[in-house]
Amino acid sequence: MNKRNFMKSLLMAGSVLPFVGHRSFASSYEIPAKLFPAPLKKGDLVGLISPSAATPEKILITFATEALEALGFRVKAGPNLFNRRGHLAGTDAERAADLNAMFSDPEIKAVICLRGGSGAARILPLIDYEAIRRNPKPLLGYSDITALHHAIYAKTGLITFHGPNGTGSWNSFNVRQFEKIFFERELLTWENELVEEDDLVIKKNRIQTIRGGTAEGILFGGNLTVLTAIAGSPYLADFRDKILFLEDIGEEPYRIDRMMSTLKLMGALDQIRGFIFGQCTDCDPSSGYGNLNLDQIFDDYILPLGIPAYRGAMIGHVPKQFILPMGASITLDADAGNFKLNERIFS
Repeated sequence: MNKRNFMKSLLMAGSVLPFVGHRSFASSYEIPAKLFPAPLKKGDLVGLISPSAATPEKILITFATEALEALGFRVKAGPNLFNRRGHLAGTDAERAADLNAMFSDPEIKAVICLRGGSGAARILPLIDYEAIRRNPKPLLGYSDITALHHAIYAKTGLITFHGPNGTGSWNSFNVRQFEKIFFERELLTWENELVEEDDLVIKKNRIQTIRGGTAEGILFGGNLTVLTAIAGSPYLADFRDKILFLEDIGEEPYRIDRMMSTLKLMGALDQIRGFIFGQCTDCDPSSGYGNLNLDQIFDDYILPLGIPAYRGAMIGHVPKQFILPMGASITLDADAGNFKLNERIFS
């Protein structure tokens, strides 16, 4: 190719780049129809697995088992639950095998993840998505389990549940919410619990409206770090018509800014209908001078979208946390700082 033709081809390519930039990176992936999990009842057998990091002490597995039994379930531990390879709970093949076995087993009615950490994304290519589609059942977990929620949603359309891991806090708030969702099957409204303390002003669990208004869409999100780490893969669906919820832990504001920039550059933020930010635990800057704060970050990335948005929801690495059906239709009210379920989420 001579220089003139080469430059011409570059100009032609450049002329279409603006249009490419506004398309979602995942727009070519066909998202399956919504798939509802089978309902749960007390006495059911549930599977306990560890698809991410290893558990440092066996007593934590005992605690998780006892908590699930106290909720009314019988518990079956994954065959590889006690394994360890480096920081992981066994090899990729072992961890994926436990997940696949629990979904394939008709006696198992729900799959509970022991903990998060790191490593769930490694097993995404090894998951038997056809088995999940044939045997839709609830999957519960959060943090690194975000990778599983998105992969299963993208490949099967199954509604999964972002909420406490087996080793998490099973306080009265979380237990009551679990019962409302899984046993009573309420059309729940998620609203922060405000607690009066010895102060003139209620400070704990206060919400901050970024932009007011209401919006209806599909609940979609999870841990920001994990979500952006699988960007560009076939395991993350597009963001069209979604209400995006995010949380994180141990990330300085400049890192949050970098990841929000990733979502913006890949066209994801331009497609969402609403935004909910939960808690960013231990996300203070190492130095107060010269750092963006979260207010500025959300002003930069969310305000220009002109969509309803708020922050401070009880989502994330906090003792009392919302259990969220990812993939379900909700209505967001950013002025009130709440959102409600619009549909029945069990088959």
